[in-house]
Amino acid sequence: MTDFPAITSPRNEKIKAAVKLRRRKHRSRQGRTLIDGARELSRAISAGVNIPEIYFCRTFCHTSESRRLLEQVDEFAMDVYEVTENVFEHLAFGERAEGFVGVAIPPESELDDLLLPENPLVVVVEGIEKPGNLGAIIRSADGAGVSAVILADQKTDIFNPNTIRASLGTVFTMPVCASPSKEVFNWLKVKGFQIAAATVDAPDSYTDVDFKIPTALILGTESTGLSAAWKEVYPVSIPMRGVADSLNVSTSAAVLFYEAQRQRLRTGNPTHFVG
Repeated sequence: MTDFPAITSPRNEKIKAAVKLRRRKHRSRQGRTLIDGARELSRAISAGVNIPEIYFCRTFCHTSESRRLLEQVDEFAMDVYEVTENVFEHLAFGERAEGFVGVAIPPESELDDLLLPENPLVVVVEGIEKPGNLGAIIRSADGAGVSAVILADQKTDIFNPNTIRASLGTVFTMPVCASPSKEVFNWLKVKGFQIAAATVDAPDSYTDVDFKIPTALILGTESTGLSAAWKEVYPVSIPMRGVADSLNVSTSAAVLFYEAQRQRLRTGNPTHFVG
């Protein structure tokens, strides 16, 4: 294995700049983000994401994914640095260190950049604030074959390190973009989507929706719901049998996605774009 440049101090300028990327204002200033974990980093590399720097600590590479990535590190064209345990503990996220952290330049995408299949199923999440919820939604969308994820009136950046982690790196492989709610609504109408919005008090159940046609699923926050931009849509609910009146937004998303998948598998209608 190649001997890579070693960094032994947390005060190293590169390390200090990378650590700042845990904060949104510094991600905006630097135009970069952090990728925690070997699996997430591998998926970003496979997706062609621009990753200027990779940091690894050999003694933390315990998982099969990190050991596999360690075997490939000689082939990487980006700058690779081997760091000490002390440096990596400053750089990595919490206790979930797998021996690798990457510094990435997040890809940018607009609504009109989305490549959709002939019969798309997209999800719109409005005003979502928790990056963990967003990451979980993207992960479920990937698993269920959703065509794209759109953030409307976004409150968190798409490539927050916690979103990347919660999505298991699928945020780099799923078509994702952000735009104001009104623009998203108009775009969906022009594209001819059926627009179904998940609401607590809707009389119709989500199982009443015909997901076999081009459909956009709209999800709002648990605290405030959806904005007035979504008044002229088809409201549907997920029936609740207990005391709580709603599910966590990422759980609701998964329920809706897999109902759509169930219906579409019966007719053989694909939803996921393969480029």
